[in-house]
Amino acid sequence: MSKIQFTQAELEAYLDETLDVERMVQIEQTLRQEPRLLEHLARINGRRDSGLHSVAEIWRRHQIGVPTQDELGSYLLGVLPPEQADYIRFRIQTLKCRFTIANLHDLQRRHQQSEGQQTARRRKYFQSSVGYLKDRD
Repeated sequence: MSKIQFTQAELEAYLDETLDVERMVQIEQTLRQEPRLLEHLARINGRRDSGLHSVAEIWRRHQIGVPTQDELGSYLLGVLPPEQADYIRFRIQTLKCRFTIANLHDLQRRHQQSEGQQTARRRKYFQSSVGYLKDRD
């Protein structure tokens, strides 16, 4: 068997491309060296194709448990109850959930863009009114 052991859940997440990047790289490197692992992945795919799915697999495929954009926004604002904030931190730091991390980064990027647009808008208003302020003397 392989030097690095992978759980069934990790292999299923690998097939769904929902595993964290570092662990995916480890699996891909092992696949090149161990044909038995490739055979095992083929059996998992065969089981899936026959319609048999585990509860964990269904959760991953349908992204059950991934926080909503509203929840992530509240998390960024620091207004979530401690239990919910802990759960989001768990998904980010421990599970390294790619969906949660991607949604969080998307929210952060959009927030930064909107702040930049507000600053530009204020600057335009100020510059357009500068002439009026000087003439009032």
